[in-house]
Amino acid sequence: MAKVTMPQLGESVAEGTIGKWLKQPGDHVAKYEPLVEVITDKVNAEVPSPFEGILREILAEEGATVPNNADIAIIETAEEGAAAAATEKPVTSAPPASAGPAGSDERGPRETAAAVSAAPSAAPAAGAASNPVEAAQAPAPAAGADPDARMTPAVRRILREHDLSAAQIVGTGGGGRITREDVLKVVEAIRTGEAPPAAAAAATARPQPAAPSSAPAPATAPAAPSRIEFPDGADEVLIPMTRMRKGIAAQMTRALAVPHAYVHMEADATALVKARERAKRDYQAREGISLSYVPFVIKAAVDALRRYPTFNAFWTDEGVLAKRRIHMGVAVAVDDGLLVPVVRDVDQLSISGLNRAIADVAARARAGKLKLDDYGGSTFTIDNTGWFGSNLTMPIINVPEVAILTMEAITKRAVVLETPDGDVIAIRPVMNMVLAIDHRANDGAQAAAFLRTIKTWLEAIGPETPVY
Repeated sequence: MAKVTMPQLGESVAEGTIGKWLKQPGDHVAKYEPLVEVITDKVNAEVPSPFEGILREILAEEGATVPNNADIAIIETAEEGAAAAATEKPVTSAPPASAGPAGSDERGPRETAAAVSAAPSAAPAAGAASNPVEAAQAPAPAAGADPDARMTPAVRRILREHDLSAAQIVGTGGGGRITREDVLKVVEAIRTGEAPPAAAAAATARPQPAAPSSAPAPATAPAAPSRIEFPDGADEVLIPMTRMRKGIAAQMTRALAVPHAYVHMEADATALVKARERAKRDYQAREGISLSYVPFVIKAAVDALRRYPTFNAFWTDEGVLAKRRIHMGVAVAVDDGLLVPVVRDVDQLSISGLNRAIADVAARARAGKLKLDDYGGSTFTIDNTGWFGSNLTMPIINVPEVAILTMEAITKRAVVLETPDGDVIAIRPVMNMVLAIDHRANDGAQAAAFLRTIKTWLEAIGPETPVY
């Protein structure tokens, strides 16, 4: 049996929280196929299986926080497939210890699982699946076996949360095993009134607990619901923290232990706006996506990071650990929090390449499809808070990085311009930028010089600035 361990999901990350198992015991898993979603420091990442075989046991249930390199699952590898196929056969009238047909060992794990789920109704366990209530009265899959023992801790927890029993669920896993999806389907069916009559009757026949004084936590509670329902007579209601909010809370608590200092500058965005307007129509037709301001600002930041390498660095107890490669963290707002996927080696990408990379990771972040390679190891972070209309924010550093930059909304303002004939007032698009620094790593003078380099680059954009 091969053991799957919790991977290290970042240089400063010591643990991860199991978000969702994508496979259940008895399922076939291909090598590098997503096995489990892990949550750490504000991000959901799919962890691929390092082995091919049958998932035999889940050692860390959903919601558990596990240290790096701790065992989280056991996989029976493909080399052990013959033994796995023998143990996965449906029980018939023969004694449980008897061997199956001689030819059965020639089937692969996936074929074996299919054979189990398609077993004829003559098998007692398969016949019981036709009715969820009768399943409780059907013979057990093996003599003396406890049906609950075939469920993972996460499935048993969901049953308890919704006051259900295994007898009400039709298992679709190997050998009739009840999976998480089976339970959630019944929960949804009962909620909408579409449950099978037998299952609904069994559910309503069970004594129901008294209504609590406040609303119970849903399976996935939104972090900031747009509407809050207060129970009758209640003056307050607890909004439970999601796993993502817990990760954000932990990361922000660590970050605020860092001595922050801030530098703010205004950039005349006239050249930036003209360059984007000049290129965006042809770019949209050619690439199929819109051209954002963010890749221009990243290009300017790359120029500044090359000139001031102590901003492309991590803070350590021994000193500033400068990084040669520039990996840009890009803050992405999602429905229940904030994610910071990473675009790697941004200094090697054109403005178009940056735009495509940012659009890709942002879309996958919002869809919950980030991969391990999309997270961890960023050396500097940019946050486009201006997308939401903000003009001045105070960003929190994505530790162990030593700086973060926000780009604010581009707004038209009356500004004073110097001309040969004297000062004049003109209407110009202006963008605020705020740089937060770890004051242990850099001082205000270096921060101002760093931000001024970005400002100068953006104001010097012209028709010759390449997009490709």
